[in-house]
Amino acid sequence: MLSVQQELLRLLARQGRRVPLPVGLSAFVIALAASDALGWAVPLAWLALVLGVLLLRWWMLGRLPAWHRQSMAHRLRWAVALSGLNGLVFAASFAFTPWLIDHARMLQTILLLGLCAGSVATTAGYRPVFLAFLLPITLANSMAWALHAHRSSAAGLEWALAGLILAFAWILAGLARDAYKVFADSVLIRQQQVRSNEHLRQALQRAETANRAKTRFFASASHDLRQPLHALSLLGAALQMRPLEAASQKIVGQMNQALESLGSQMDALLDISKLDAQVLALKETSFGLAPWLARLVQEFGPPAQRKGLSLTLDCPPEAQVLSDPVLLERVVRNLLDNAIKYTATGGVRLHVRAAGLGGEPRWELAVIDSGQGIAPAEQSRVFEEFYQVGNPERDRAQGLGLGLSIVSRLVDLLDAQLRLESEPGCGSVFTLSLAAAPQQAVEAPAPTDAREHRLAGLRVLVLDDEQSVREAMQALLSAHGCEVRLAATTRGAMLDSLAAPPDLLLADLRLRNGDDGIAAVQSLRSALPDLPALLVSGDTAPERLRQAQAAGLTLLHKPVAAEALLEAMERLLVRRYPTLSTLDA
Repeated sequence: MLSVQQELLRLLARQGRRVPLPVGLSAFVIALAASDALGWAVPLAWLALVLGVLLLRWWMLGRLPAWHRQSMAHRLRWAVALSGLNGLVFAASFAFTPWLIDHARMLQTILLLGLCAGSVATTAGYRPVFLAFLLPITLANSMAWALHAHRSSAAGLEWALAGLILAFAWILAGLARDAYKVFADSVLIRQQQVRSNEHLRQALQRAETANRAKTRFFASASHDLRQPLHALSLLGAALQMRPLEAASQKIVGQMNQALESLGSQMDALLDISKLDAQVLALKETSFGLAPWLARLVQEFGPPAQRKGLSLTLDCPPEAQVLSDPVLLERVVRNLLDNAIKYTATGGVRLHVRAAGLGGEPRWELAVIDSGQGIAPAEQSRVFEEFYQVGNPERDRAQGLGLGLSIVSRLVDLLDAQLRLESEPGCGSVFTLSLAAAPQQAVEAPAPTDAREHRLAGLRVLVLDDEQSVREAMQALLSAHGCEVRLAATTRGAMLDSLAAPPDLLLADLRLRNGDDGIAAVQSLRSALPDLPALLVSGDTAPERLRQAQAAGLTLLHKPVAAEALLEAMERLLVRRYPTLSTLDA
């Protein structure tokens, strides 16, 4: 309630500054009407008294809200006293009544009752302040009409007016009570809203803090997990190149297959980080859907056949779209993988049809399966991170539940539209709406086959703070004929490169003691300009991804498959030495 009273004092202070002019004009009209019968001396004295009281109220009410040394009750008593003084001064004008003509008395009554009605708003209906002004005026007004009735020929009318004035005062008192209730409620609602907004702001801050902490945790955990996984992947690839008996080769193959599965799940987490960091650049081109989809159907055919499913393609040969073929392929791959994963019998069909007739020409690409379907209540949730339908026990064979979350983000990035239609027991249809391209569009290039690696004699400097990773890199690259030098710090890499300049640098992004791979590349290039360099990192923090992109360096993420690492090395060296047809030393 204290806050309501504080707001009341602020309202009285504001109104105390606004009312002197209209109230003073009303007092001037009353004095002017009385001057005809009494001359100017007495009315002017009364008018001066009214103006003095108005100025006193203006000065005092303006200071009451900030008068913190006094209690709230004491300040409110001052407001009541000032209102009562104002009412008494105006009530004194009824001393003019015996000398006024009927029209002047009627004008006086109307003006003063009007001021009483206006005070409902200017006092917010607060009863002590309002009644202190209302009662002196209405009682004096009613008595003036009643006392004049015995001298009037219309005594009955004047008695009626005296009664009506008291009735009007009673009505105004009721209105004031309701007005104050509305005022108090509005203040409390506003205060509650302020408190709610503050709670929401604090909750948002806590959520943002928790989200940043979650991002840092996942980035650190991802980095720490990727380091040994990367070493295992490289050692497995190096081991597979050695002459082993059939049983050992089978074990190595199974180990590498398990590492590849784990690596793909880590890459799904990386895709989320890249999308959140907004480091994926959109490269739109025009290409034909039919051959592009045929390649995907051929690739996904064997896993579909192993489950006894059919995989078919229905695409008009003239279907051409304008999109990023690499990012779009990731979307369709996720949709196909999801459809095959959740379909037990029947098949999966890719269907393309023209759409957007009468408007922008578009092609709709639908992935249709005969799987278990998705209940309406779950259809919006399947695009959430880590959510999986029918996998409460978190079977690793079904992945992490990130596929459709990545699809949703990529679809937004591609400025496409994705629609889901599904019914439990009747399968699902995921439909992509893509912008059509001119018919003369060229096909998107299919990924090229891995080139023969001719890295014999290549001097490679490996900079990584993890000994196991350095040794795994050395085992793999040495098996391909590379001359490998190892360093754990930028200083060590500088000393080694001065002794034996490398042809290529493989640097970890995040090193110990505040060191990092980007600074290491810049330091080595100060001595060896244009040194080809690759960053290899297990760090998936969005700010790290943006930092690597800004440096203009190729970034590979641990665990890096041996084939992917060797291909990246080849591509980098071909760009550095375009005249070389081989990579022999």
